[in-house]
Amino acid sequence: MQKRRLGNSDMDLTALGFGAWAIGGGGWAFAWGTQDDAQSIEAIQRALDSGINWIDTAAVYGLGHSEDVVARALKGRDKSPYVFTKCGMVWDDEGKVSRRLKADSVRKECEASLRRLKVDAIDLYQVHWPVDAEAELEEGWTALVELQRQGKVRWLGVSNFNVSQLERVRRIAPVTSLQPRYSLIHQDIEDELLPYCQKQGIGVIVYSPMASGLLTGAMTRERILAMPDDDWRRGSADFQEPKLSHHLSLVERMREVGARHGRSPAEVALAWTLRDPAVTAAIVGARSAKQVEGFIHAGDFRLTSEEVREVEEVLGAGSAMAPGGIYA
Repeated sequence: MQKRRLGNSDMDLTALGFGAWAIGGGGWAFAWGTQDDAQSIEAIQRALDSGINWIDTAAVYGLGHSEDVVARALKGRDKSPYVFTKCGMVWDDEGKVSRRLKADSVRKECEASLRRLKVDAIDLYQVHWPVDAEAELEEGWTALVELQRQGKVRWLGVSNFNVSQLERVRRIAPVTSLQPRYSLIHQDIEDELLPYCQKQGIGVIVYSPMASGLLTGAMTRERILAMPDDDWRRGSADFQEPKLSHHLSLVERMREVGARHGRSPAEVALAWTLRDPAVTAAIVGARSAKQVEGFIHAGDFRLTSEEVREVEEVLGAGSAMAPGGIYA
């Protein structure tokens, strides 16, 4: 699998990375339903054995559980991947999640993540979301810089930031990477964020490139109706009408294009995001080894410019690209 350097770091990342949001399991605000830890561990190990060299997780995924599972999957491996995690989303004793970037909170989160992940240093530590109390943005970023100086984290990134917020933290210390949502049905970062990151040398690792499973080719109306109550996608506008029909039509066009190359809609979706030169790599979630096998070769798949236009023709109805839902 091809590799690309991430921003100002010394890390050369495979085009695809393993996303550990869904393996956090059920019972929290942004869950994907219950999950078998043994299947999660098998999925991670299959991804690494197939060449993926980085994992992206977050403290809040499963309220710490995702980081625990990642550590169990990496135990005993001869060569560990780069491990990325995030801070800034905390929870109370009842599991209620809120955003917080006060310095003391950031330090506590980092120590907890180091313990759960069982690593000496976090390769990329990211602010998960900007906070409502904007004064905390600089305070939180300054705390991350201090953690970097202490050797507890190697590189610093942000997720879900806009250009103005990037500018604010860059005045304090360089930003290695941005992690934004990006897929065929959510292209809003193309106008300003991607050109800005490319100009400033900020790496971009995109999340939800397959729109949280919607563009894999395996999603159906029946499957959506059968989702458990604690699967956050049940409440997402992307998975409901009137958008759903348009999205499923897009998947059928992707299926046609992919079939010419023996590729799945999921691989077309990933290739589409990776076509942009500003994108360093894409995060791909998986809950089983079988799902890993369905996308692992997408890192070396390229769409022609004509195929890109052919797929994008289906996006003529602007409603498909309207923002909506809850994303992490």
